[in-house]
Amino acid sequence: MVKVMRGMTYLLRLVLPDRPGSLGAVATALGAAGVDIESLDVIEHGPDGAVDDLVVGLPDSGLADALISAAQSVPGVHVESLRPHPRAAETVRDLDIVDALASSPHEALRQLAMMVPEAFRAQWAMVLEATPFALPRVIAASANAPREREFATPWMPLTTARRFAWGEEWIPEVWTERAIELACAPVGGPYQAILLARAGGPSFRPSELMRLAHLSGLAGTMAAAELKAGRQGEGSAGSLLPDGAPSA
Repeated sequence: MVKVMRGMTYLLRLVLPDRPGSLGAVATALGAAGVDIESLDVIEHGPDGAVDDLVVGLPDSGLADALISAAQSVPGVHVESLRPHPRAAETVRDLDIVDALASSPHEALRQLAMMVPEAFRAQWAMVLEATPFALPRVIAASANAPREREFATPWMPLTTARRFAWGEEWIPEVWTERAIELACAPVGGPYQAILLARAGGPSFRPSELMRLAHLSGLAGTMAAAELKAGRQGEGSAGSLLPDGAPSA
Protein backbone atom coordinates (compact mmCIF):
# COMPACT_ATOMS: atom_id res chain seq x y z
CA MET A 1 0.00 0.00 0.00
CA VAL A 2 1.20 3.50 -0.82
CA LYS A 3 1.11 6.27 1.77
CA VAL A 4 -0.20 9.66 0.72
CA MET A 5 2.51 12.31 0.64
CA ARG A 6 2.40 14.68 3.61
CA GLY A 7 1.13 18.16 2.74
CA MET A 8 -0.23 17.10 -0.65
CA THR A 9 -3.70 16.89 -2.04
CA TYR A 10 -4.74 14.53 -4.81
CA LEU A 11 -6.67 14.88 -8.04
CA LEU A 12 -9.28 12.13 -8.21
CA ARG A 13 -11.15 11.54 -11.47
CA LEU A 14 -14.37 9.58 -11.06
CA VAL A 15 -16.78 8.06 -13.55
CA LEU A 16 -20.23 8.04 -11.93
CA PRO A 17 -23.42 6.32 -13.07
CA ASP A 18 -26.38 8.35 -14.32
CA ARG A 19 -28.30 7.85 -11.12
CA PRO A 20 -29.63 10.47 -8.69
CA GLY A 21 -27.62 10.68 -5.51
CA SER A 22 -24.46 9.03 -6.87
CA LEU A 23 -22.22 12.01 -6.14
CA GLY A 24 -23.74 12.46 -2.70
CA ALA A 25 -23.11 8.81 -1.92
CA VAL A 26 -19.48 9.20 -3.01
CA ALA A 27 -19.07 12.30 -0.83
CA THR A 28 -20.49 10.39 2.15
CA ALA A 29 -18.17 7.42 1.55
CA LEU A 30 -15.13 9.65 1.19
CA GLY A 31 -16.04 11.60 4.31
CA ALA A 32 -16.33 8.39 6.29
CA ALA A 33 -12.79 7.53 5.17
CA GLY A 34 -11.47 10.86 6.42
CA VAL A 35 -11.23 12.41 2.96
CA ASP A 36 -11.69 16.18 2.61
CA ILE A 37 -13.18 17.26 -0.73
CA GLU A 38 -11.64 20.65 -1.56
CA SER A 39 -13.09 21.24 -5.03
CA LEU A 40 -15.24 19.59 -7.67
CA ASP A 41 -15.34 20.07 -11.44
CA VAL A 42 -17.78 18.36 -13.78
CA ILE A 43 -15.77 17.31 -16.84
CA GLU A 44 -18.49 15.56 -18.84
CA HIS A 45 -22.12 14.65 -18.39
CA GLY A 46 -24.11 12.44 -20.70
CA PRO A 47 -26.76 9.72 -20.79
CA ASP A 48 -24.24 7.13 -19.62
CA GLY A 49 -23.14 9.09 -16.57
CA ALA A 50 -20.77 11.83 -15.46
CA VAL A 51 -17.03 12.34 -15.22
CA ASP A 52 -15.97 14.51 -12.29
CA ASP A 53 -12.61 15.77 -11.05
CA LEU A 54 -12.29 16.09 -7.29
CA VAL A 55 -9.36 17.68 -5.49
CA VAL A 56 -9.18 15.80 -2.21
CA GLY A 57 -7.01 15.73 0.88
CA LEU A 58 -6.35 12.92 3.33
CA PRO A 59 -5.02 12.88 6.87
CA ASP A 60 -1.24 12.50 7.06
CA SER A 61 -1.73 8.85 8.01
CA GLY A 62 -4.15 8.23 5.15
CA LEU A 63 -3.60 5.73 2.37
CA ALA A 64 -4.31 6.25 -1.31
CA ASP A 65 -5.69 2.71 -1.48
CA ALA A 66 -8.29 3.60 1.14
CA LEU A 67 -9.40 6.61 -0.89
CA ILE A 68 -9.89 4.49 -4.00
CA SER A 69 -11.72 1.80 -2.06
CA ALA A 70 -14.05 4.34 -0.46
CA ALA A 71 -14.98 5.91 -3.79
CA GLN A 72 -15.55 2.58 -5.49
CA SER A 73 -17.63 1.27 -2.60
CA VAL A 74 -20.52 3.15 -4.22
CA PRO A 75 -22.09 0.85 -6.84
CA GLY A 76 -21.28 1.83 -10.40
CA VAL A 77 -18.51 4.32 -9.48
CA HIS A 78 -15.12 3.87 -11.12
CA VAL A 79 -11.85 5.64 -10.24
CA GLU A 80 -10.28 6.55 -13.57
CA SER A 81 -7.12 8.07 -12.08
CA LEU A 82 -5.56 9.38 -8.90
CA ARG A 83 -2.43 11.51 -8.87
CA PRO A 84 -0.75 14.09 -6.60
CA HIS A 85 -2.07 17.61 -6.91
CA PRO A 86 -0.16 20.45 -5.18
CA ARG A 87 -2.25 22.22 -2.59
CA ALA A 88 -0.89 25.54 -3.86
CA ALA A 89 -2.12 24.92 -7.41
CA GLU A 90 -4.94 27.38 -8.02
CA THR A 91 -6.99 26.34 -11.00
CA VAL A 92 -7.22 28.78 -13.89
CA ARG A 93 -10.65 28.84 -15.51
CA ASP A 94 -11.30 29.08 -19.23
CA LEU A 95 -12.78 32.55 -18.73
CA ASP A 96 -9.51 33.68 -17.14
CA ILE A 97 -7.69 32.65 -20.32
CA VAL A 98 -10.20 34.45 -22.52
CA ASP A 99 -9.77 37.59 -20.39
CA ALA A 100 -5.97 37.35 -20.65
CA LEU A 101 -6.11 36.92 -24.42
CA ALA A 102 -8.42 39.91 -24.78
CA SER A 103 -6.21 42.04 -22.53
CA SER A 104 -2.96 41.17 -24.33
CA PRO A 105 -3.78 39.99 -27.86
CA HIS A 106 -0.20 40.74 -28.94
CA GLU A 107 0.91 37.98 -26.54
CA ALA A 108 -1.92 35.57 -27.35
CA LEU A 109 0.25 32.53 -28.07
CA ARG A 110 2.42 33.06 -25.00
CA GLN A 111 -0.67 33.48 -22.82
CA LEU A 112 -2.20 30.34 -24.29
CA ALA A 113 0.90 28.22 -23.65
CA MET A 114 1.39 29.57 -20.13
CA MET A 115 -2.22 29.33 -18.89
CA VAL A 116 -3.71 26.29 -20.59
CA PRO A 117 -1.79 23.70 -18.49
CA GLU A 118 -3.27 24.95 -15.25
CA ALA A 119 -6.77 25.19 -16.71
CA PHE A 120 -6.57 21.52 -17.70
CA ARG A 121 -4.61 20.40 -14.63
CA ALA A 122 -1.77 19.46 -16.96
CA GLN A 123 2.00 19.86 -16.68
CA TRP A 124 3.10 21.78 -19.76
CA ALA A 125 2.19 23.07 -23.20
CA MET A 126 3.97 24.09 -26.40
CA VAL A 127 2.69 25.98 -29.43
CA LEU A 128 4.30 24.43 -32.50
CA GLU A 129 4.58 25.55 -36.08
CA ALA A 130 5.05 23.10 -38.95
CA THR A 131 8.12 23.68 -41.13
CA PRO A 132 9.32 22.28 -44.47
CA PHE A 133 11.82 20.25 -42.46
CA ALA A 134 11.34 17.15 -40.30
CA LEU A 135 11.10 19.05 -37.00
CA PRO A 136 8.56 21.68 -35.95
CA ARG A 137 9.42 25.10 -34.56
CA VAL A 138 8.45 25.88 -30.97
CA ILE A 139 7.01 29.39 -30.99
CA ALA A 140 5.67 29.50 -27.41
CA ALA A 141 5.99 27.27 -24.37
CA SER A 142 5.02 27.09 -20.72
CA ALA A 143 7.72 27.61 -18.12
CA ASN A 144 8.18 23.91 -17.37
CA ALA A 145 8.00 22.59 -20.93
CA PRO A 146 10.56 19.79 -21.48
CA ARG A 147 13.85 20.13 -23.28
CA GLU A 148 13.05 17.17 -25.54
CA ARG A 149 12.07 19.16 -28.61
CA GLU A 150 13.53 17.15 -31.45
CA PHE A 151 10.45 15.20 -32.41
CA ALA A 152 8.48 14.91 -35.62
CA THR A 153 4.87 15.97 -35.99
CA PRO A 154 3.39 13.57 -38.55
CA TRP A 155 -0.06 14.63 -37.29
CA MET A 156 0.34 18.09 -38.84
CA PRO A 157 -1.36 19.69 -40.70
CA LEU A 158 -4.02 19.44 -38.02
CA THR A 159 -7.68 20.29 -38.58
CA THR A 160 -9.30 19.17 -35.33
CA ALA A 161 -8.37 18.61 -31.70
CA ARG A 162 -7.29 15.09 -30.79
CA ARG A 163 -5.52 13.02 -28.18
CA PHE A 164 -2.66 10.62 -28.81
CA ALA A 165 -2.44 6.93 -28.00
CA TRP A 166 0.48 5.59 -26.03
CA GLY A 167 3.25 4.21 -28.16
CA GLU A 168 2.78 6.39 -31.23
CA GLU A 169 6.13 6.43 -32.99
CA TRP A 170 6.70 10.17 -32.95
CA ILE A 171 6.41 10.47 -29.14
CA PRO A 172 9.83 10.75 -27.42
CA GLU A 173 10.58 7.67 -25.36
CA VAL A 174 11.16 9.68 -22.20
CA TRP A 175 7.60 11.03 -22.39
CA THR A 176 6.23 7.50 -22.64
CA GLU A 177 8.31 6.48 -19.62
CA ARG A 178 6.74 9.33 -17.65
CA ALA A 179 3.22 8.12 -18.58
CA ILE A 180 2.42 11.43 -20.22
CA GLU A 181 -1.01 11.85 -21.79
CA LEU A 182 -0.93 14.14 -24.84
CA ALA A 183 -3.55 16.19 -26.65
CA CYS A 184 -3.35 18.83 -29.36
CA ALA A 185 -5.51 21.35 -31.18
CA PRO A 186 -4.98 23.65 -34.15
CA VAL A 187 -4.07 27.26 -33.35
CA GLY A 188 -5.68 29.47 -35.96
CA GLY A 189 -4.92 27.09 -38.82
CA PRO A 190 -3.65 23.60 -39.68
CA TYR A 191 0.07 24.47 -39.54
CA GLN A 192 0.16 25.70 -35.96
CA ALA A 193 -0.92 23.61 -32.98
CA ILE A 194 -0.79 23.51 -29.22
CA LEU A 195 0.55 20.32 -27.64
CA LEU A 196 -0.69 19.76 -24.08
CA ALA A 197 0.79 17.20 -21.68
CA ARG A 198 -0.63 15.66 -18.53
CA ALA A 199 1.70 13.36 -16.60
CA GLY A 200 0.17 10.32 -14.97
CA GLY A 201 -3.28 10.84 -16.45
CA PRO A 202 -6.15 11.08 -16.59
CA SER A 203 -6.73 10.78 -20.32
CA PHE A 204 -8.12 13.79 -22.13
CA ARG A 205 -11.87 13.50 -22.55
CA PRO A 206 -13.82 14.67 -25.65
CA SER A 207 -15.24 17.61 -23.69
CA GLU A 208 -11.70 18.69 -22.79
CA LEU A 209 -10.65 18.49 -26.42
CA MET A 210 -13.58 20.75 -27.33
CA ARG A 211 -12.48 23.28 -24.70
CA LEU A 212 -8.89 23.15 -25.90
CA ALA A 213 -9.99 23.65 -29.52
CA HIS A 214 -12.07 26.68 -28.56
CA LEU A 215 -9.28 28.36 -26.58
CA SER A 216 -6.55 27.63 -29.12
CA GLY A 217 -8.75 28.79 -31.98
CA LEU A 218 -9.46 32.05 -30.18
CA ALA A 219 -5.77 32.62 -29.46
CA GLY A 220 -4.85 31.85 -33.06
CA THR A 221 -7.41 34.30 -34.39
CA MET A 222 -6.13 37.06 -32.10
CA ALA A 223 -2.48 36.34 -32.95
CA ALA A 224 -3.21 36.43 -36.68
CA ALA A 225 -5.05 39.75 -36.35
CA GLU A 226 -2.16 41.28 -34.39
CA LEU A 227 0.37 39.97 -36.88
CA LYS A 228 -1.60 41.43 -39.77
CA ALA A 229 -1.73 44.75 -37.99
CA GLY A 230 2.03 44.61 -37.40
CA ARG A 231 1.74 44.64 -33.63
CA GLN A 232 3.19 41.19 -32.84
CA GLY A 233 6.67 39.85 -33.43
CA GLU A 234 5.53 36.34 -34.29
CA GLY A 235 8.61 35.79 -36.41
CA SER A 236 10.86 35.54 -33.34
CA ALA A 237 10.37 32.30 -31.45
CA GLY A 238 12.60 33.40 -28.61
CA SER A 239 10.34 36.35 -27.79
CA LEU A 240 7.50 33.94 -27.05
CA LEU A 241 9.39 31.54 -24.81
CA PRO A 242 9.34 32.02 -21.03
CA ASP A 243 12.42 33.37 -19.31
CA GLY A 244 15.08 30.69 -19.02
CA ALA A 245 13.41 28.29 -21.44
CA PRO A 246 15.65 26.78 -24.11
CA SER A 247 14.80 27.82 -27.62
CA ALA A 248 13.92 25.19 -30.18
